[in-house]
Amino acid sequence: MLICPSMMCANFDSLQKEVRELDIAGADIFHIDIMDGHFVPNFGMGLQDIEAIKKATKKQVDVHLMISNPGDYIELFAGFGVDIIYIHPESDNHPTRTLDKIKEKGKKAGIAINPGTSIHQIEELLLLVDYVLVMTVNPGFSGQKYLNYVDEKIIKLVNLKNENSFEIIVDGAVSPAVMKKLSGIGVDGFVLGTSALFGKKQKYTELMKNFKS
Repeated sequence: MLICPSMMCANFDSLQKEVRELDIAGADIFHIDIMDGHFVPNFGMGLQDIEAIKKATKKQVDVHLMISNPGDYIELFAGFGVDIIYIHPESDNHPTRTLDKIKEKGKKAGIAINPGTSIHQIEELLLLVDYVLVMTVNPGFSGQKYLNYVDEKIIKLVNLKNENSFEIIVDGAVSPAVMKKLSGIGVDGFVLGTSALFGKKQKYTELMKNFKS
């Protein structure tokens, strides 16, 4: 099971310290939300945050591009050394071209699926991606309630995963109970924020040990 801390929820007063502690605790992929205030009604992390995180870990780093026209910015984010780039297909006029561009830069390509995005809309793209990020909240803000109706979509994707070669990551209000339920049906990893990881009394090492067990 892949554990992907959502760095938007970390303590920004000591971001690199947070990264090092999460790294030691067993984090697998550091998840960075990039927002433009247009595709989603909020602004996320910045380029300087990517630099700080990359300097503090040798683990994989992803960027979740919640932005309009992500194809215009692939070279920029690839240049910062991230390992995985997620795009929202509905934000791009030519998502297949953008996914190809990501792979040409030597990065792993992913698509992010909003709660209102159907499997039918993205099924043809599944052959082109390494990861599918399933949003179980509407993107843009932390601290939202988990949307249970997305579970049906996740089950459909698990079945499609057997015909393709992508991994499923779930993002949004992921609690330990959600992790237990979804890992049991075939989800590969979870983006963790305040529902399970940040702002808790336990140390990251203790939390991660419990998650992985």
